[in-house]
Amino acid sequence: MLFCPTCANILIITAEPSDNNNNRWQCQTCPYQFPIKKQMSSRTRLKRKEVDDVLGGEDAWKDADSTSAPCDKCGNDRAYFMQMQIRSADEPMTTFYRCTNSKCGHNWREN
Repeated sequence: MLFCPTCANILIITAEPSDNNNNRWQCQTCPYQFPIKKQMSSRTRLKRKEVDDVLGGEDAWKDADSTSAPCDKCGNDRAYFMQMQIRSADEPMTTFYRCTNSKCGHNWREN
């Protein structure tokens, strides 16, 4: 996107009135025009946003209670659990589990 240097509105591409099939950038609010004589392109690499750990990271699990819930990965019969309201208030809470086996640490949830 390009913006007008005089009024800062967005420029649109229009055809020039002559017969040579050229295009131009034109402002819709002021008389600014810029002829396009060659191919114009630009590429901007956007910085990716860091992903937040919505469950609070490792510190959230250190005081979690445990219950009997079988782990699908290692077969352990105990798991830590915590409940969060991640949807609207009229929906039930979501229960998150984490295997108590320190080698496994598998996470899963139950709606």
